[in-house]
Amino acid sequence: MPLLPAGRRHRVAFILNGVAVEADCEPRALLSDVLRHSLAATGTHVGCEHGVCGACTVQIDGVPARACLTLAVQVEGAALRTVEGLGTPDRLSILQQCFREEHGLQCGFCTPGILMSLDALLRENPSPSEQDLKENLSGHLCRCTGYAPILRAARRAAERLKDAEHA
Repeated sequence: MPLLPAGRRHRVAFILNGVAVEADCEPRALLSDVLRHSLAATGTHVGCEHGVCGACTVQIDGVPARACLTLAVQVEGAALRTVEGLGTPDRLSILQQCFREEHGLQCGFCTPGILMSLDALLRENPSPSEQDLKENLSGHLCRCTGYAPILRAARRAAERLKDAEHA
């Protein structure tokens, strides 16, 4: 990617939750800021802005990534998925349903990033071990739940996804 002079805006085009989008941004603009402020994808939360808390986790071409550490220009042509792409309020994904049933969220600030990481894990590994789940969650900070209900929700979602696959 060629270097762009400071102050010049760049049009970045990518697929966001299945829809082609474009945004004008400075070369130094963070993906988290472009998602939230230019594209109204406010489900991507910004916590630490250092990549530590995991709240801003999205999927770029199916791989979890920290939106606060990714420059928007880096996703040119990529397929991005945010928490808004998992389900709708009227039709939650299996993972979201399990979070609700198991009380896997309290304040909800960390939840979008956790859902995006777990979604990627369950697509890659439909039968994760307890250790797999804990390793997946190790990149996320939750100050409310103590992680037990999150783990229960993830285990339940894995079971339901397997059942749905065999139905």
